[in-house]
Amino acid sequence: MRCPFCGNEDTQVKDSRPTEDRSAIRRRRFCPGCGARFTTFERVQLRELTVLKRSGRRVPFERDKLQRSIDIALRKRPVEAERVERMVNGLVRRLESMGDSEVKTDTIGQLVMDALSSLDQVAYVRYASVYRNFREAQDFENFLSTLQGSDSQTDDFSD
Repeated sequence: MRCPFCGNEDTQVKDSRPTEDRSAIRRRRFCPGCGARFTTFERVQLRELTVLKRSGRRVPFERDKLQRSIDIALRKRPVEAERVERMVNGLVRRLESMGDSEVKTDTIGQLVMDALSSLDQVAYVRYASVYRNFREAQDFENFLSTLQGSDSQTDDFSD
């Protein structure tokens, strides 16, 4: 593993342990070249995924990009990082196990929306506003009215 600080290719692993959800191995590393310490994560990758964009372009799937978009939706929301990590791991596992190495952006977006709807309603609306390309306040109002309509149906059954 190359040192991110000095580029030295001879780094040493000082400690390895599984993450809390056991989806990755966390490794603490030391660079003898510059003395820096850093952490890496090692994950199982079932298959190489390619994302099929709406424009027809194909790009490699990036877990970090998925994580960033979810983090943006969840910014300043009271959701534990561990729950978010489990959600992202679950999404990636679902994408990898779908059987196809090529995944449409619409499929990814819908999976994220489904996961966020049960995790945090504000983040769900934030993500939906970008995913569904809201252009004006009326788009939010329409979306929220359908969201409230589905909540009131759920509330009727909880009595």
